[in-house]
Amino acid sequence: MVITDKEQHSKICNACINSTNSIFKTLSKEEKTNLKKNMIVFSFNKNEEIYKEGDRPEGLMCLASGNVKIFKAGVGGKEQIVRLAKPIGFIGYRALFAQENHIASAVAMTACTICLINSECVHNLLRSNFDFNLQILRALATDLGFSNRRTVTLTQKHIRGRLAESLLVLIDTYGFEKDRKTLDVYISREDIANLSNMTTSNAIRTLSSFASENIIELCGRKIKILDRKILDNISKMG
Repeated sequence: MVITDKEQHSKICNACINSTNSIFKTLSKEEKTNLKKNMIVFSFNKNEEIYKEGDRPEGLMCLASGNVKIFKAGVGGKEQIVRLAKPIGFIGYRALFAQENHIASAVAMTACTICLINSECVHNLLRSNFDFNLQILRALATDLGFSNRRTVTLTQKHIRGRLAESLLVLIDTYGFEKDRKTLDVYISREDIANLSNMTTSNAIRTLSSFASENIIELCGRKIKILDRKILDNISKMG
């Protein structure tokens, strides 16, 4: 659904543009004003598709609120989560800059809002603003490094090592609640399995094993990390 309320639209756009984590933070006041004019704000419900594999990107997407998973459909339709996004994050930009169709799909894990920025506006910024170019390059390089590490993890580590690393990815992506132990995200056992390249039953068994070893504590869909050092060691051992 497109958000047309001017006050709400402006508030969401400002969150994407002015956040300390935003790639737009180096823009001039004039460039930011022009950027807002070229933004459309959409809201998505939980489990709603944002874009799908094979779609042509229409612009640069900034996740203003909510959580999103990016995944590829494998053999038999099984999902493999390749990346998780949180505010203020950008999704779908690889295809935009490569001038290709999306090679993965994106779905809202929670209710979320997304700013879609006109492609021409983004390309004009790339041509005129060197610092913005560097921000984009850093983002792409960071994601490439993450993908390379995950490729090794998912192909070479055993089940415990894969699941331990997935929990560490969730920590790095979403952080903790106020208790500094509970992951600040609700995530299904199926999504944990799809992030770890294993079956849901294996993910459930391994999580239960970690809980019995007092590495984590399970409370419904909430996960409390009791011993991060052991998780690190399990991940490194593979």
